[in-house]
Amino acid sequence: MNLLIKWGNRRFLLFTLILLLKCCLAWFVVFEDGPSFTTMLTEIPFFWVVFCLIEFFATKRKLLYYTIANLLFTLLYFTVLMYYKYYGVIVTYHALSQADKVTKVGESTYSLMDPYYLLVFMDILVLLAIPLWLRFKGKGIHKHLQRHLRPISRTALSVLFLVSVVLCFFSIWPNRASMNENKQAEEMGILNYEFYTIFADDKADEEIVEMSQITQDAIDRLKGATAAETPRYFGAAKGKNVIVIQMESMQNFLIGLEVDGQEVTPNLNKLAGTDFRFNRFYTSVGRGTTSDAEYVVNTSLYVPRHEAATENNVKKELPSLPKLLAAQGYQTATFHTNEVQFWNRVELYQALGWEQYYDRSYFGDEDHVAFGASDEVLYAKTFEQLKRMKAEGKPFYAQILSMSSHHPYSLPESKVRMKLSEEMQGSLVGRYIQAQNYSDYALGQFIDQLKGSGMLDDSIVLIYGDHQGLPVYSLDSDEKALMQQLIGHEYGYTDMFNIPLILHAPGVTYPEVIERTGGQIDILPTIANLTGISLEHQIHFGQDLLNSGANVLPMRHFLPTGSIVTDTGIFIPGNAFEDGTNYPFDGREADDELNATQDEYDRALRLLNLSDSYVKQLKDREP
Repeated sequence: MNLLIKWGNRRFLLFTLILLLKCCLAWFVVFEDGPSFTTMLTEIPFFWVVFCLIEFFATKRKLLYYTIANLLFTLLYFTVLMYYKYYGVIVTYHALSQADKVTKVGESTYSLMDPYYLLVFMDILVLLAIPLWLRFKGKGIHKHLQRHLRPISRTALSVLFLVSVVLCFFSIWPNRASMNENKQAEEMGILNYEFYTIFADDKADEEIVEMSQITQDAIDRLKGATAAETPRYFGAAKGKNVIVIQMESMQNFLIGLEVDGQEVTPNLNKLAGTDFRFNRFYTSVGRGTTSDAEYVVNTSLYVPRHEAATENNVKKELPSLPKLLAAQGYQTATFHTNEVQFWNRVELYQALGWEQYYDRSYFGDEDHVAFGASDEVLYAKTFEQLKRMKAEGKPFYAQILSMSSHHPYSLPESKVRMKLSEEMQGSLVGRYIQAQNYSDYALGQFIDQLKGSGMLDDSIVLIYGDHQGLPVYSLDSDEKALMQQLIGHEYGYTDMFNIPLILHAPGVTYPEVIERTGGQIDILPTIANLTGISLEHQIHFGQDLLNSGANVLPMRHFLPTGSIVTDTGIFIPGNAFEDGTNYPFDGREADDELNATQDEYDRALRLLNLSDSYVKQLKDREP
């Protein structure tokens, strides 16, 4: 009893200690160096600001208010570490718009959680039980506790409050200019950073470039692209069907990979061996992941900074590939086995100008895998529609989105086609490989159908991954070791964001591995070139991969602002460009020849600014 009284008298310090332990857990997960003495100087003052306010204004039930504050801080820390495990960045209030997605991808979300994360909630259960225990034991104990509580003097509280506010201010103010959000959070402290993002002006949104200054020449200069007077392959596939296949979570290291003597992607390997394979092709998605990939590929515009493209960008009259091809007499349709409402695809598809879309209402829920019908059902039912469109005598543009290999890669046993070693069996890496092997199997059936019908010889077929499948932040030490065994070097950013791109175009492509750097933003101009469509009057931020040279690709959301893919690797800024880090391709060590330049960094930021400004000034789409 005396011990309980002793700690009850010191609830201010007790809750400080409890929250400090929780913040240390978040720092261990999120920041490479973990917590330090500086952590206490940045996090504790924020606790004390809130605790002082409770002591000032709460005359009764102070333990309840402390517990509520503890719960809110706990939920924030828990969200920070869970979000980081998948996205690799610090969550902010902007992510509240994604809250409804958590329940819809629950298995994927929960798989990121280590069981010990739940320990952060144990103290809250105990604290909530104390009032019940006191009521059960009687009022005498409660009165005994109250007599021994010694409130902190208001003078001491005032001094502590002011000192804490000043410490918070001096944690935030000197670090406002940092480009890297993760560095900002580490220098400011997680709580100070969250507070700062609510009230700070977003520098990326301050400058709106006038539409008259957003020209294709200006964009090409920033990209380092030079337009060829006579582009190679211009119109070489004019009038051909266009089939774009977006593979869920497919990464490039899988192509040609063998595990225990088994090819992981035998069908993609065959295609890569007979057509163009772009070996340095990178994802360009943000918060919207798969739906962002649809947006980028079909608009050649960058995703917005703090939200999925399907939130606000789709309210604009977007230039798009479906509209370009429809103007040339093409039929257009997109195919996805999930519900069209997910990620607001209803508005996305209207904004992109798709004439038809096929979702769960068409595919049903038979042979369920992940979030809908299996890839086998997807391709079989899609093929029936492609045959119908072909019979109508007009070329078509079809985009097909696979989904069976969605994180956390929990295939039904009946779909598992690869036997793995005991070491790999059941691990995230092992499940990922088995899921992608099944996805490749289903794709192979579809390619065979295209061949058998003669459609393959009359179609441009472009296959790419939508985004990374194995975030480096999600892998434990054993899984990282498995990856190093598979790819021959330490698994890192240049592997994680590297997705496959395979291009089949009759009369154009032949067996070749192309090392030219490219991204999803480059697909629209590449298809436009093959189909003979001029982009002279359409703003686009990509470049034709069949005619391009140097490339610079800004990355958003999964890496800090200012991160770029160049022709030598990936660059991630520190507080600014000067203290950034270069990650060369293939796990090599950085040297002077492999480093990103200040010019590339500045141009990448300018490109993002131009894209944001352009979309904001487009006409609103009529409802």
